[in-house]
Amino acid sequence: MFASDFLSLRDFTPAQVEHLLDLAADIKAHPKQFATSLEGKTLALIFEKPSLRTRVSFDVGIQQLGGFSVYLSPAEINLGKRESIHDVAKNLERMVQGIMIRTFAHRIVEDMAEHASVPVINGLTDYSHPCQAIADFLTVREVKGRTKGVKLAFVGDGNNVAHSLMFAGALLGAHVSIVTPTGYEPAADATEWATRQAAATGGSCTITSDAAAGVAGADFIYTDVWASMGQEAEAEARKKIFMPYQVNEALFEKAADDAVFLHCLPAHRGEEVTSGVIDSPRAVVFQEAENRLHAQKAIMLELMK
Repeated sequence: MFASDFLSLRDFTPAQVEHLLDLAADIKAHPKQFATSLEGKTLALIFEKPSLRTRVSFDVGIQQLGGFSVYLSPAEINLGKRESIHDVAKNLERMVQGIMIRTFAHRIVEDMAEHASVPVINGLTDYSHPCQAIADFLTVREVKGRTKGVKLAFVGDGNNVAHSLMFAGALLGAHVSIVTPTGYEPAADATEWATRQAAATGGSCTITSDAAAGVAGADFIYTDVWASMGQEAEAEARKKIFMPYQVNEALFEKAADDAVFLHCLPAHRGEEVTSGVIDSPRAVVFQEAENRLHAQKAIMLELMK
């Protein structure tokens, strides 16, 4: 039994996440077989935050499954101000078969799911980014042939992406190392959940402020921007704090000999990563970005079929 919504990977079992990866890989390999899977169904796309990959991958993805999308900008919705989340949910559930929302507070997607009778997909909140993590581990599996036992080191802010990588890694038996300056660690509840879940799958979740130790022997090094959307006022201060955690050639050398670089994008070359790393043959960031399409098609198919 699959969940009725896709809000956080904490809501899923290891078998369900493995199934999503299998389905995404099947869709990627045989797209024509799924071309009418969601024929006649419509997905509402609510964007409180701007996006390139989320917008295009959901928009194109639903169409490639035979359905349609309706884009709703902040000006049209303005959740909780122009119209309550309850009323938006109750209107949309009568017109569409699914709702994707990319917003700020995680509580917003939870409230939307509580009030809407149709599936709700978390396209990003300040707390988690589950669609990204599915795409990331699909990429990991394509590169390594497995997810269990791989070491993935995330270097940077303990943010929404870090949380979802921890959750996915714990469910899939991977070893996730979060490397971050003191004071910027992931939320305590996220770390506690991932550590507990990883113990059951043979994986691990570690938090460290020692960059060299955190990436030692890693199969994958992953980073993200130092200031996320909504943190623009902190950007300059964060540059000074995070510069010792830049993923550069010297840090990359401390990973495994065949280590691969990941980034959820957009990237700021010269800040969280050097051009020498992200533009090297060791980077698979555009393969990873493409996999957002396939991962989300799998999610939509499971929820909306």
